[in-house]
Amino acid sequence: MNNIKLLNKIAKVGTDVFDKTKYAVGAEIEAPDAIMVRSAALHDMEFNPELRAISRCGAGVNNIPIDRCTEAGIAVFNTPGANANGVKELAVAALMLASRDIVGGIAWANTLEENVAKSVEAGKSAFGGCEITGKTLGVIGLGAIGGLVANAADALGMDVMGCDPYISVAGAWALSHAVKRASSYDEIYKNADYITLHVPATPDTKNMINKDTIAMMKDGVKIINLSRADLVNINDLKEALESGKVAKYITDFPTEDSINVKNIVAIPHLGASTAESEDNCAVMAAHELVDFLEYGNIKNSVNFPNVAIPASAFNRVGVMHKNVPAMLAQFTTVISDGNHNIENMASGSKGDNAYTLFDINGELDDDAIAKLSAIEGVIKVYKF
Repeated sequence: MNNIKLLNKIAKVGTDVFDKTKYAVGAEIEAPDAIMVRSAALHDMEFNPELRAISRCGAGVNNIPIDRCTEAGIAVFNTPGANANGVKELAVAALMLASRDIVGGIAWANTLEENVAKSVEAGKSAFGGCEITGKTLGVIGLGAIGGLVANAADALGMDVMGCDPYISVAGAWALSHAVKRASSYDEIYKNADYITLHVPATPDTKNMINKDTIAMMKDGVKIINLSRADLVNINDLKEALESGKVAKYITDFPTEDSINVKNIVAIPHLGASTAESEDNCAVMAAHELVDFLEYGNIKNSVNFPNVAIPASAFNRVGVMHKNVPAMLAQFTTVISDGNHNIENMASGSKGDNAYTLFDINGELDDDAIAKLSAIEGVIKVYKF
């Protein structure tokens, strides 16, 4: 029986993926084999030794201590693309919010008490704006979400340029042919009327929008950030808003420094908060856990590579290890010394980490598992 702990409310369509004869699922689980989480912070959580995997129902994993998980041999999964359409639709709304003072106009209209129709006609010009058709949108990051945003903006009549040094072949094929390729972020900063951010929060992207990059931008540029608050240096941005260099900032990640600020529209993290997105993320996260816990297969892990072998009747062993030379030779020696034959094998690496999966014609005993675990560079050995 595998124990799955829920740290947030997870859509039932996701928890229903687990076979109740094989899994115990709930918030009350004490020593989980796996955790499903949305926004709960795990940095201060003590992990039990049985824990093998954490699946984040969403794309961002900044609420999970990735390095600590890796050291403990815990695979961390996310659900890229599962919430992409929900965020794309909010990005389209953000374009409108950046173009017209819809929020201010609504707030003003709600203050009117009499002669409303006449007052509206007299005062509406204070909340006018511009149309997005014919304007240039710069999309930074063309992954599952950014690609959809670029295509939607093109369909709405915008001139779209995008930049993503890490774009996948599939992502490139999915883009509209009308989306222009920017050679660098600087090209977007210099040419776009609107800039929308769709990159993860990393040390490289932290404060990527700052006084220096803002200085390159057009006067009156409008910036949309539905990714993470850390991408924008909020103090530099507020100075740019005050001077008029930046006309509007739309963010889905309010902070103490970004609420109640003129020309900032702070949305309460609604990007993936649709019933459809929550269902899609929960289902994908559950399937990732089942595939790993039952078969040792890894897909969409942020700390270990994608490695999979089709289901078989053989005994299966997975080894998480450092990506260093001569590891496979040491593994196969231990296995063959136990008079076992390797029927199938798959291996991959991701940065400093690697994962190797073996199908073996017999069960490795505790002594063999101990020998594999003792090899320098091995992080964790799992039997499936």
